[in-house]
Amino acid sequence: MLTKILVTLLVIIVALFYLRRGRKPPSKTQQVIASEARHPLFNKVVIYGVIAFSMLATAALWGWNWYDDNRIVTVQISSPIEAMSTQYQVRKKDIQLRKITTVDGVEIRLSNQERVTISAHSDK
Repeated sequence: MLTKILVTLLVIIVALFYLRRGRKPPSKTQQVIASEARHPLFNKVVIYGVIAFSMLATAALWGWNWYDDNRIVTVQISSPIEAMSTQYQVRKKDIQLRKITTVDGVEIRLSNQERVTISAHSDK
């Protein structure tokens, strides 16, 4: 706890020292770069374009994940002990490691011996 307090005080002291000292005047290299920079309107257009593209890409990825998670698949559970096989309709997001929840809301717990086969849902 004492270490955290000392580190915090050190950061505060360094920040105060930095703020009191102020900024250095720009070097000649920075001045040349600033003078050769493109028109500010072009920079704004590029920045807003990148932001818009990022937002659209994020929305598309979110939408695709939602669509994919809500797709209905057929889950076939085969039990070697009872020598039987059962099929269920399940949303992909409701498939977990040891449990599945059907479209009807029935929770099915899986054992280690059961074999689970997932396939695309077919409307037959």
